[in-house]
Amino acid sequence: MYLTSLVVLILLLPYVNATLSGSKCPKASKHFVLVHKAGNGAWSWYKIVALMRSSGHNVTAIDLGASGINPKQVLQVQHLSDYFSPLMKFMASLPAHEKVVLVGHSHGGLAISKAMESFPEKISVAVFVTALMPGPTLNAATVYIESSRGVLSALDNRVTYDNGPTNPPTTFLDGPKYLATNVYQLSPIEDLTLANTIVRPLYLYSVDDVAKEIAFSSKRYDQLGECSLLLLMINF
Repeated sequence: MYLTSLVVLILLLPYVNATLSGSKCPKASKHFVLVHKAGNGAWSWYKIVALMRSSGHNVTAIDLGASGINPKQVLQVQHLSDYFSPLMKFMASLPAHEKVVLVGHSHGGLAISKAMESFPEKISVAVFVTALMPGPTLNAATVYIESSRGVLSALDNRVTYDNGPTNPPTTFLDGPKYLATNVYQLSPIEDLTLANTIVRPLYLYSVDDVAKEIAFSSKRYDQLGECSLLLLMINF
């Protein structure tokens, strides 16, 4: 999957550049902010980051809460706001004049959706690469439920019940077989080996928490406008 995502981003660069430099849009620095899928981290973008930086782009790959080398453990991010916190803090730290190109993959789409709602004035383009993409007419809770359907029990995926066996599961981790057949099936074996070594569990957030944390207002969503919103849903 990440090999495919790499190709996709390379193909998208000319379109993003055209969007940022078009006559209807203000010119902006090419600062790409990459947000990973559930269980992965900034490390999963390492090939893309190297290629984009070698082409002269400024690239930041974010570790969401309890992901990658983020110091928090999974049971310390029991609310979606905790999980999104590193991205939200990064967006808040940007200078007022700077706009970024947000790129989200898989569950990273939920994180950049939250950023779109919270910081529309700091975003030039939002790119969803095989990502969850809620909006004013498609609520995040519905997208979250559908994306989880059948995944928790697929192959060797694992869940934990930290609140007891009679309560809903609390965390989820992709198993090696699932990663090999559904996530890294198009990637070199070295990338699969790396992923199996350092993937981390995801906290299973309640539907109520998702609905509360990602609630779109049409007014703020529309602030992105024609020049700021380039939503590309790519399926393979």
